[in-house]
Amino acid sequence: MKVLAPALLSLSLLAGCAATPPARPTGPSSAAVTGQVVWRERIMLPPQTKVIVRLQDVSLADAPAKVISEAVIPAQAPPVAFSLGYGPAQISPRARYAVSARVEVDGQLRFINDTHIAVINDGPTKDVEVLVKGVGG
Repeated sequence: MKVLAPALLSLSLLAGCAATPPARPTGPSSAAVTGQVVWRERIMLPPQTKVIVRLQDVSLADAPAKVISEAVIPAQAPPVAFSLGYGPAQISPRARYAVSARVEVDGQLRFINDTHIAVINDGPTKDVEVLVKGVGG
């Protein structure tokens, strides 16, 4: 039995040396869109404030955007850093992707971005700045 163990170990090591290319990471967060959410108002928001940032497929004009990734970040003042992970298999080279952000206090909307922020195919994936603007209320 002692002779078989080293032989089996060397066979398993040799099997790992086959000429197959290394596997690409395919997990849900093998790539990411990163950046920060900012607002210009100089106010400190209450502790229950949440910043919600989404990576969305916005390819279809007559359908709701498909959420690829979402981050909910507790924050009281800007800038608020975010990282939205996604798997490369989720990305189509012909699709359009965008980042959106909203700031809520106790479930009430306080700030939201009002411009299209293209990412991935039509824009950057790093250092994305999302400017949100105050809503009435």
